[in-house]
Amino acid sequence: MAKPRVLVTRPHHQAHDQTALLSRLGLEPVSLPLLEISPICEPDPAFAPLKSSILDLDHYHKVIFISANAVTIGMDLIDQYWPQLPLAIDWLAIGHQTALKLATYGITASHSSAGYDSEALLSLPLLQNMQHQKVLIMRGAGGRETLAAQLRLRGAQVDCANLYHRRLPLYTYEQIMGTIKDKPLAAALLTSGDAVHNLTQLINEHALSALKHTTLVVPSARVARIAAELGYTRIMTANGPDNQAMAETVLSTIDMDDRT
Repeated sequence: MAKPRVLVTRPHHQAHDQTALLSRLGLEPVSLPLLEISPICEPDPAFAPLKSSILDLDHYHKVIFISANAVTIGMDLIDQYWPQLPLAIDWLAIGHQTALKLATYGITASHSSAGYDSEALLSLPLLQNMQHQKVLIMRGAGGRETLAAQLRLRGAQVDCANLYHRRLPLYTYEQIMGTIKDKPLAAALLTSGDAVHNLTQLINEHALSALKHTTLVVPSARVARIAAELGYTRIMTANGPDNQAMAETVLSTIDMDDRT
């Protein structure tokens, strides 16, 4: 009996562990990255303000990393200009996985155990009284403004270091057809609102409206709302964006008898 096919949409460099886990669980992972992470480098005009923020790192009271990608790219830049990290900075991360990534660089970061988004981080006592606080947010270009906006309302001076661009990879018609049309999907894993929007773009471009009824597994109520607003009819919310939580939710949607 054929194994249920599960679409994995993480960026290529982040998909391996998820596909390996799904395979061990008796599923057939199908990789179609819906985000391409492109670091901002010279001669991109956006690099000059980014470099300036990194050089001024010691001016900030708090530095917040939005994602594991922000950690990898941001810390590579910081290492270039700061052989030793400046003292007296409060390091923060959105989500447990981002905090774990910072730990690999020797940084202990505060994060919320209540969720994996800006709203959860904003609930931390550390971010309540922000008068006279200068904050640097390490993120991708075009990211959500909720965190910066709320911190400014609380009195902080906030700068954003845009570290990378998030783009939909280019796919040929044949690649799309062979991956998400020719054989049915049991579920699709989408770990961000950007991924949902990019899947919708592919559906619209290639007339794949039937995919609107594929089960989507998403990491949060916010991403679930985005999917519902875009017309998806079967949405399951996992307990978080980590591989194990997403996989467990997939298994809960699939009849055990259908797996080999």
